[in-house]
Amino acid sequence: MGAPDTDALLADAVAALGGTPREGQQRMARAVAEALEEERHLLVQAGTGTGKSLAYLVPTLAHAVTTGRRAVVSTATLALQRQVLVHDAPRVAEVVAARTGARPDVALLKGWHNYLCRHKVAGGYPVDEEPGLFTVSAATGVDPAAPPPPAGGADPGPAAGRSTLAEQVLRLREWAEETTTGDRDDLVPGVSERAWRQVSVTKMECLGGRCPMLSECFPEAARQAARDADVVVTNHAMLGIAASGSPNVLPEHDVLVVDEAHELADRVTAQATGELSAGVVERTARLARRHAGVNLDTLDAAAAALRARLEVVPEGRLPDGLPAELRDAVVLVEAGAREAVSAMKPDAGAQSEEAGARAMARSAMVVLLEVAERLLGDGVAQRRDVLWCERPRGGLEQPRLRLAPLDVAGSVATNLLAGRAAVLTSATLTLGGTFDAMARSLGLTLDGETPWQGLDVGSPFDYPRQGILYIARHLPQPGRDGTSEQALAELVELVRAAGGATLGLFSSRRAAEAAAERLREELDTPVLCQGDDQLPTLVRAFAADEATSLMGTLSLWQGVDVPGPTCRLVVIDRIPFPRPDDPVRSARSEVVAAAGGNGFMTVAATHAALLLAQGAGRLVRTTADRGVVAVLDPRLATARYGTFLTRSMPPLWRTHDGEVTRAALRRLSAGAPALA
Repeated sequence: MGAPDTDALLADAVAALGGTPREGQQRMARAVAEALEEERHLLVQAGTGTGKSLAYLVPTLAHAVTTGRRAVVSTATLALQRQVLVHDAPRVAEVVAARTGARPDVALLKGWHNYLCRHKVAGGYPVDEEPGLFTVSAATGVDPAAPPPPAGGADPGPAAGRSTLAEQVLRLREWAEETTTGDRDDLVPGVSERAWRQVSVTKMECLGGRCPMLSECFPEAARQAARDADVVVTNHAMLGIAASGSPNVLPEHDVLVVDEAHELADRVTAQATGELSAGVVERTARLARRHAGVNLDTLDAAAAALRARLEVVPEGRLPDGLPAELRDAVVLVEAGAREAVSAMKPDAGAQSEEAGARAMARSAMVVLLEVAERLLGDGVAQRRDVLWCERPRGGLEQPRLRLAPLDVAGSVATNLLAGRAAVLTSATLTLGGTFDAMARSLGLTLDGETPWQGLDVGSPFDYPRQGILYIARHLPQPGRDGTSEQALAELVELVRAAGGATLGLFSSRRAAEAAAERLREELDTPVLCQGDDQLPTLVRAFAADEATSLMGTLSLWQGVDVPGPTCRLVVIDRIPFPRPDDPVRSARSEVVAAAGGNGFMTVAATHAALLLAQGAGRLVRTTADRGVVAVLDPRLATARYGTFLTRSMPPLWRTHDGEVTRAALRRLSAGAPALA
């Protein structure tokens, strides 16, 4: 079957969705088609408003159905995953079918825990009495393969906040009789994580072929659908599992498309980060004792030893690996976990609930064993891993060891890119004006077999006419004592001129709270602050009222989409460099410096450039948006690295004149159609 014309397909798809042709979208679609045909890698920067979803879906679906080469499409957020699966892909599939006579089959694939388990609902597993032990992975700190929540945090819906756990579980059991997918996202309104845990299992807890309800298994049905599909839509967490050495979580595929690719390296790092504390050891031992009846004397002794040793270990990096006494405690954990895993082998004659309980206990113990083995390995000595002790703030949680890969480019190159064409796209892939930093972090420079190309298709927005970048050069440099009095005064005057309508992006919760308090004291317009309510609720309230301002931290820097006059001022308090004590980034910087490179520019400045690009990108979301990005850190204008950082941001008209900026904001607040 011959490949259909990409331009014609895209035109049909745009028309079907009621859109208009865009030059950047057309350039991107052609480039994607060529990369798939030539089996190479492509980095595509496509600004907000380009319509990049259609630009990669059209050639990807056409290529899959005409060549028989399956594609995997990964998104970073639930919102984008829904848009692709429910809105864009079905229309594109219809257009491809009309042109080729073959309709592409598109399937959704998520992690095991995202699907309801019929066997657990039917009583095949014990009631979960350890919330917190299995709601997150002991190895990663997150639910494996669960896609991240929409920007602003998870919003399970009003029912989760007001109903009891029992009421939520009852509703889940009723839903289990109705659902045809078992997919958690199909349950509206949603439920809390603890309630969902009562009806789901992880892959390791699943009984597999021994399950009496295997023929009705929702996650297995999803995997079978993915194995049969032409295109599989998944999420970055699943790619993280595959990159960490479990490639079989995805069906065989020849093409990989990654949307919001700037987040991929961090997601893979998070997936590969291990964690160990005395509490995790104790909870794992309790579960094994309750459901498997094994002797856990060694593990009990290990938990006590680990607690005592961690109490005296200083917080921060352990560059030389585990100190001797702490290593002895981890050796005990490893020995105890190994004994327990050996004693908890599956029992073929076990009753249904007993088999499920044993699988739950054994899966937790296997994770514990894997973490202990990795901590005792040579990863730190060989500069593959970074080890540190973390003491959670507030004193409510115990000290814990954390171990993260120093670099994930190699695992991405080996387990995700090798042997297939890859398209990686985002609105922010060029840092300092080039693709080089992103290409290195994503492993493209390590895949010697496949060439890569970087393409910037621009943006449909006229940034110099739609927005101003105001750098408050006259302010003092930010210090460690919080936001200066001068910066707070500047913030008040900017928000007053804008009439509210301000999104404040701050480097810390303390800075955001201080700003909100000052604005509330001096202005009459409403001011919201992260922590006042769930972030999705705050973002909705901000978007609904033009006079409202919202102050927050990192959760608001990426993904918040508030077009229109309710967001006409974005304030950034300081250049978002990583903290000097960030263990992973400080270790990466040392490695670069030891090799003769510039560790600051390679790691810290690149990190800041990406966040600045994302933060400034909150301002202009449509061709009708007008406004100001104000940076209260003079280093953006005065430091040598300032040029690198500003070249990573949208090309807004730049000024250091505060009165010019405030006058423009006053005109916008009064309803003027333009900034000038």
